[in-house]
Amino acid sequence: MRWQTFGERTVYDSPWVRVALVDVEVPGVGRLDHHVVRMPAHAAGTVVHDPERGVLLLWRHRFITDTWGWEVPAGRLEGAETPAEAAARETLEETGWRPGPLRPLVGYHPTNGSSDQTFHVFVADGATHVGEPADAFESERIAWVPLDEVRRLVLDGGIGDGLSLTGLLRFLLDRP
Repeated sequence: MRWQTFGERTVYDSPWVRVALVDVEVPGVGRLDHHVVRMPAHAAGTVVHDPERGVLLLWRHRFITDTWGWEVPAGRLEGAETPAEAAARETLEETGWRPGPLRPLVGYHPTNGSSDQTFHVFVADGATHVGEPADAFESERIAWVPLDEVRRLVLDGGIGDGLSLTGLLRFLLDRP
């Protein structure tokens, strides 16, 4: 059954996020205001894999959830960037490694019951080290993590970030 919308009003707006109330009719329930989080920019990330080294990951703290975990390099699209351009830029800025050619891995809406946010995840075969990361504040540590260790981290909860977890799980589907 399809929900019908009749309009939307902004409750809060910034360059990063907009919160709106959408006037929606839910079949069998009636009309109500539904909170929706609008994201002005999509996000993109990269699973950088090297057969000898493993997967390039960042160890970082997220203050919102007060958690530490491993993540793939990722961030929001800027200006007229394509998702692939943003994924490559974010990888270089956050790690100091320029990823090899990118291929689409998965695209999805992580919280489509409350937000229009879209994530694009790419895979790169290898990377070239070009120097220190421009965004050194992004992580405490950058490491190549062997695939067996990535699998263990997924199972043990060491990767809790949704974009990273989804991208890595999709990547691992094609690996023995």
